[in-house]
Amino acid sequence: MKSNWKVLALMALLSSVITLAAYNLLGFNQRDVIFNESAPTPTITGRLAALTGNGPTAAPGDFSTAAEAVTPTVVHIRTTMTRTVRQQQVPDIFREFFGDEFGGQGGGRPRRQQGQASGSGVIISKDGYIVTNNHVVQDADEVEVIMTDKRSFKAKVIGTDPLTDLAVIKVEANNLPSITLGDSDALKLGEWVLAVGYPLDLESTVTAGIVSAKGRGIGILNQNARQQNDPKGDTPIEAFIQTDAAINPGNSGGALVNLRGELVGINSAIASATGYYSGYGFAVPVSLVKKVSADLLKYGNVQRGYLGILPIELNSTVAKEKGLKVGRGIYVETVVEKGAAEAAGLKKGDVIVKMEGQPLDSDAQMREIIGRRRPGDAVTVTVNRDGTERDFRVELRNRNGGRDIIKKTEATASTALSTLGAEFEELSAQQAKQLGITGGVRVKSIRDGKLAETDVEEGFIIVKANGRNVKTTKDLQAIMSAVKEGEGLMLIGMYPNSSRMYYYAVPV
Repeated sequence: MKSNWKVLALMALLSSVITLAAYNLLGFNQRDVIFNESAPTPTITGRLAALTGNGPTAAPGDFSTAAEAVTPTVVHIRTTMTRTVRQQQVPDIFREFFGDEFGGQGGGRPRRQQGQASGSGVIISKDGYIVTNNHVVQDADEVEVIMTDKRSFKAKVIGTDPLTDLAVIKVEANNLPSITLGDSDALKLGEWVLAVGYPLDLESTVTAGIVSAKGRGIGILNQNARQQNDPKGDTPIEAFIQTDAAINPGNSGGALVNLRGELVGINSAIASATGYYSGYGFAVPVSLVKKVSADLLKYGNVQRGYLGILPIELNSTVAKEKGLKVGRGIYVETVVEKGAAEAAGLKKGDVIVKMEGQPLDSDAQMREIIGRRRPGDAVTVTVNRDGTERDFRVELRNRNGGRDIIKKTEATASTALSTLGAEFEELSAQQAKQLGITGGVRVKSIRDGKLAETDVEEGFIIVKANGRNVKTTKDLQAIMSAVKEGEGLMLIGMYPNSSRMYYYAVPV
């Protein structure tokens, strides 16, 4: 009996070693990025399972082992950013007495103001790669990372993905403690999890709760996308893990881990009327974290696969309206011409009931499954067509309709233009003729971006940028993508009611 116990204990110890030694290699600029990835949890039954806490009968009890293992891998992130504040125009009568000292130089002009914010991050490799939320480092001029041992490093933003609210940053350090990536698919409702981060600018903090729901969409990323005023933009992927572990401002980008100390999610949002913990926290599942961080490190941008349909999430009302024989799944409202779904044989009116063998209950769940894959990857789609189920093999495509990886330079051209923080529209031939120019691009609206830091006003018509003619938004996009770090953008143009040409230097 004693020898059997020794064998079982040795097996459990070996399984832990294997878990910690399971590596996933990513090529990035001819460097290997190594992060720990957990092996499948061994099934141990009987009395040993109850003692070790690996079995279904284990009591939650002590969280200290997981907390001690995870805390050194979660860092505090502080960012410094510059925002533009427009001062109120000072009436001339007051300027006559107080001059430009009252209200600032040329009242109404934008004034740059520095601000600071903080969040959390998780070390995923020993050589300094860290995953956090996009909203933690977005628009940051400087990023500082503080370890639990009080060491401080300047960090570089490697890549960001607003559609999943994830980002990867890098510090120049070696032999850092790195977290083990777990399996968010294996999470069960009611399972205990820990949230680790730096809430409310406090020191490292650990809170406990349970998994309240999976595949939860709360609309927060969709709301942010609408604020960007990009009707052609991709749909964000929201398939959050919901937990009641206490999460507060500052926890963003921190770790959600299981009781084995494995990362299962990146804490991103809370649902609260006050902005503070109310029992509802949301984390990006690690299944997406793995894929997005791998893409950012290997390709410089996220490689998205597209199914090529317009989906409608089914419920009893929609099923009745459509006259369907099934009440759960994703209804195919439209099949995109020459898209992946059409090539595979899907049709309008089909109901997708399973994907990769998983029953589909929500649009968020479907987007998460597809979001883990790249163009050229195949997914098995089970469709209910007229009451009969059929399997289709769908090979996902990129946004251009191909199966190839889209290079960073192609993908970031539109991103470069978006940094101007404005919406543009092209002049018609008639409008250009009336103004006496061959063409141009009108600044339709200005948000909080680079143009907001200048005196450019809405309605300004860009005729040239960096000495090159601008007739379409693609012209401006190409010029922006060619601007190198440290260079500026010189815009030349006019306003509709003036024949004078204006020159604006834009800091990009």
